[in-house]
Amino acid sequence: MAGDQRQQGRTQVGDLPEVCLAHAIALTSPRDACRCAAVSPAFRATADSDHVWRRFLPPGHRGASVSVHPPQGQQAPKPAGSKDAYLRLCDAGAAVPVGEGSGTQRLWLDRASGARCYMLSARALSLPWDDGEFSWRWTLHPLSRFGDVAELVECTSLDIYARIPAAELTPATTYAAYLVYGVAEGHRGLSYPDQETTVALGGARVAPARHAVCLHPDEAEARKFRAVSRGTGDEEPRRPRLREDGWSEMEMGRLRTPGNGGRQAAGEEVVVSFEVLGWYPKRGLILEGIEFRPVN
Repeated sequence: MAGDQRQQGRTQVGDLPEVCLAHAIALTSPRDACRCAAVSPAFRATADSDHVWRRFLPPGHRGASVSVHPPQGQQAPKPAGSKDAYLRLCDAGAAVPVGEGSGTQRLWLDRASGARCYMLSARALSLPWDDGEFSWRWTLHPLSRFGDVAELVECTSLDIYARIPAAELTPATTYAAYLVYGVAEGHRGLSYPDQETTVALGGARVAPARHAVCLHPDEAEARKFRAVSRGTGDEEPRRPRLREDGWSEMEMGRLRTPGNGGRQAAGEEVVVSFEVLGWYPKRGLILEGIEFRPVN
């Protein structure tokens, strides 16, 4: 009897005011919010609320809503809320243009964590033009998210650089950078094991680790070149992965973003590079861009 009275006197989580519960859930992650929604119908209403999901949206998108256009003659449904806006931003194929450039960057969200993902187009990168205007050509590509891609016509020195403000990425998160590309017919000089990548904070005092990679692995070409290779010692070069969207991607490296995303990250940049060490003719690289995604 006394035990039952003590049990009745306890405050359960479900007894909290909805605004307090929503605030607590909003301090977790999208994955945890979905788990809370499965606890009970009362939890589901709070965990799916705009108060919770608005916090998971990136700055500049927290007033976003999804409008649905009904067939002619039917009443328009109520605009979808912040959770639907969040789920739309998790679609990498429908990533939204951001930045001051004219469509040179795309943003989407990692579905589980809500971390920001970015894609920089080829036009947002620093490309070598040592051979003049004939080094690269801009061309349309059916698989590209952007207006055009860069195709390497001919060069001897190949190095590619990209920069993004560290504050644009989600704080205290481990990111990987990926070179997204294709290879044209008649390519040359892309199969030798003397290619390197780096990823680092621009202001870091420690030199970034260098990773051996190979854009288009070919064992016959590697055997011919191995005797004069200037690659990174005995490290086995990283190999590309074929993506579902038809592009190949090569992991360039990883880094941990600053913890508070404000004072510590202000003015800092994430700098990535790809370099071929040998000076010999190269052609046929089709460059879509560079992606930054959190490592789950």
